[in-house]
Amino acid sequence: MKNLKQAIVNAINRFIIIQKKEGYWVFDLEADTTITSEYIILQRFLGKEIEPDLKNRLSRYICSKQLPDGGWPICEKSAANVSASVKAYFALKLIGDSPELSHMAKARKLILSLGGAANVNVFTRITLALFGQIPWHTAPAMPIEIMFLPKWFFFHINKVSYWSRTVMVPLLILYAKRPICLLRPEERVPELFLKPPDNLFHLDHCIPGHFCRNLFILLDRILKRIERLIPQSVRKKGIRLAQSWTLDHMQCKGGLGAIFPAMANAVMALKVLGYPDNHPDMVRGIKAINDLLVTHGNKTFCQPCVSPIWDTCLILSALREAGIPSGHQSVTSAIDWLFTKQIFVTGDWSTNGSNLEPGSWAFQFENRFYPDVDDTAMVLMAMLRAGVLNSDKYKEKIKRAVNWIIVMQSSDGGWAAFDIDNNNIYLNNIPFADHGALLDPSTSDLTARCIELLSMLGYRHDFPPIARALNFLQKNQEETGAWYGRWGVNYIYGTWSVIMGLRQVGEDMSLPYVRKAIEWLKSCQNKDGGWGETCDSYNASSLAGKGDSTASQTAWALLGLMAAGEVKSSAVQKGVNYLLSTQNAQGGWDEKLFTGTGFPRVFYLRYHGYSQYFPLWALGVYQRLSQGQIMCQDEIRLKKPIYSRAMGPEVCDR
Repeated sequence: MKNLKQAIVNAINRFIIIQKKEGYWVFDLEADTTITSEYIILQRFLGKEIEPDLKNRLSRYICSKQLPDGGWPICEKSAANVSASVKAYFALKLIGDSPELSHMAKARKLILSLGGAANVNVFTRITLALFGQIPWHTAPAMPIEIMFLPKWFFFHINKVSYWSRTVMVPLLILYAKRPICLLRPEERVPELFLKPPDNLFHLDHCIPGHFCRNLFILLDRILKRIERLIPQSVRKKGIRLAQSWTLDHMQCKGGLGAIFPAMANAVMALKVLGYPDNHPDMVRGIKAINDLLVTHGNKTFCQPCVSPIWDTCLILSALREAGIPSGHQSVTSAIDWLFTKQIFVTGDWSTNGSNLEPGSWAFQFENRFYPDVDDTAMVLMAMLRAGVLNSDKYKEKIKRAVNWIIVMQSSDGGWAAFDIDNNNIYLNNIPFADHGALLDPSTSDLTARCIELLSMLGYRHDFPPIARALNFLQKNQEETGAWYGRWGVNYIYGTWSVIMGLRQVGEDMSLPYVRKAIEWLKSCQNKDGGWGETCDSYNASSLAGKGDSTASQTAWALLGLMAAGEVKSSAVQKGVNYLLSTQNAQGGWDEKLFTGTGFPRVFYLRYHGYSQYFPLWALGVYQRLSQGQIMCQDEIRLKKPIYSRAMGPEVCDR
């Protein structure tokens, strides 16, 4: 076995060197070419000329991701996706690529073989409508009057997820105005359609046996017929309401929702409403978008968002488990920076938790309306590993965050990312939601994370929120023994998360349902000693745990197995050897595959940091346990809850 200690030292030293002077770490966050294509398309809509050097770098990036068959995938080692391919082709044409060039001809042939641009998803359809390439009526009906609907109605803006809300509200303004950005003849894309796009009408069709979907399609067609009967005074009032909501939610420098699609829709909506380019809201919104650009060599891509808080807290946990002292400057400066990012203002989550005192964390540098459970739990666990409970100046802030986590539990016993009980599953049948990710229901990975955190604070099985959460996890275990991973690919991520939570709460690791999960993890190990899982496992559960080995997924599997007491097993030994043998000269690991999840089956992420800090975390834990030591997080596990008096009956009995 390669020198374990030296491998850990090399990785630690790298993180110390690349830490920002403010105390945080941030790695690039990469999606498929869709976001970069949309950036180019957005500039054309705003009437902004992209400077030549940037234009070339963006073009090189998109072309570098083109498949041999001419299309573009939504993740590495996946088949061409018609929507991603249409957007890439359109973007390249907008920046001057001739349709006669070989890569454009191949792309066009591939797109037509997939049914042409008439087969794209709803968001791509809307993009084409904004530029007059298809009629606006081909997009699902989304009347601005949605803003007036009462909370008791079957649809309300607060019944959808945070990401849907922030994308949808400014989009309603665009729907109401139905602008068309006129293109030059050489920029248009009629060649991507099998029949003239002006003749297209209903692109969403009923499916026999799908009653709920078919009902919503019928409603969509009725709305399209009666929409013109809505009085203009009512429409103008709806636009003012959506405009007010959009402006209120984009006042901070992070942009609307701090995610690219919402930020882009917001500045397009303001443009359509007549806001000049030098208006403060436009300037701030456009800057937030441009800040997402990242350059590597001669290529530039646009990130969907940034991940500094997520990266920082995970690196902090990895460093502590790897043996770096709690008093080390890298640790203390990271802690200080994280506390400057704690959010003490009320966000949209308060709709179902109105009595909840704020005190949580978001994913990005700034996203005050949308902190999330996952980041807050991970930040708190990193803080605990770093010994923050020994400092009186932070105890009140930690208490606020812990209380926030507990009250964010949904009625099914699980936790979701951003909201409470955001689980009206029937809404995923509306034509607008063809991506199937309109909602934010409870998930096993987040629920396990919260169990792990509360257990580190001294809570046990008899604490009502934990008891309900454990019941949720057992109900949601797959037949194979694995757990679905909503925010990481996929069953390996979910199973690791759950085992960590079960272990921390003191669950008996010999229980049949736990052993089933452990044996499933072992069965997924590749011959090279690593673990990997393809994003296609979201489409076919038969692919669960199957895929080329990656450093991040190997680390998750190792952490799960070691949490279950398998540190001396041959599976763990082989997995550790895989990580040691694949570490690069810089002390990190190389990984091109996507192991992060935005929306299952639709949108995946490559966290450039996952292959750097998760392997260090796994090796650090292995070194501790193989030497007869305990995990860092066990050093602070309390015998009784430190905040039990802060948790009133209204919290415990939710």
